[in-house]
Amino acid sequence: MSVLFARIPDDRVGALIGPGGSTRREIEQKTKAHLEIDADEGAVGVSNDDSADPIGALQARDIVVAIGRGFSPERAMRLLQDDTYLGVIDIKQVTGKHTKSALWRIRSRLIGTAGRARGRIEQLSGCSVSIYGSTVALIGKEKELERATQAVELLLRGSEHSTVFHLLARLRNEANRAEAIETPDLPDAE
Repeated sequence: MSVLFARIPDDRVGALIGPGGSTRREIEQKTKAHLEIDADEGAVGVSNDDSADPIGALQARDIVVAIGRGFSPERAMRLLQDDTYLGVIDIKQVTGKHTKSALWRIRSRLIGTAGRARGRIEQLSGCSVSIYGSTVALIGKEKELERATQAVELLLRGSEHSTVFHLLARLRNEANRAEAIETPDLPDAE
């Protein structure tokens, strides 16, 4: 039996367990993994039987980390889809700023008024975005993660919102064109 470990903030343990343990059961059911949660420490062990697919344990651990980084359990379950990944960006590492006031200002800039900046990043990149503590967590396909990561890092380094959103729109349009070229419409067989 293999065991993976994750640590989540104390205030996110309740979201991981869910009402009456419902979220925990759902994660275990969908991934065929077992969660051992130490609510006092925020430590989570993820294990599976040797006969079970190890991918399930990896997915369960990623879901646990995503919930710990502020995603709702429903949004974190997106990680069960094929080719969908979790990315976490450390704001302090990118900006070099560690004071509470600097982090608050930077998080506010990423979220935007009434969540509009975060929503725009989600809309243009295709990623789900959660800003929690000193991290930005992203859930999406590989190319979506690349675009969203680039946008977040540009905003963290002080780029204008409009510049970043135009870049995201251009990258999305290029990706759509490339996808259309790769999968041309085939005539119906009659």
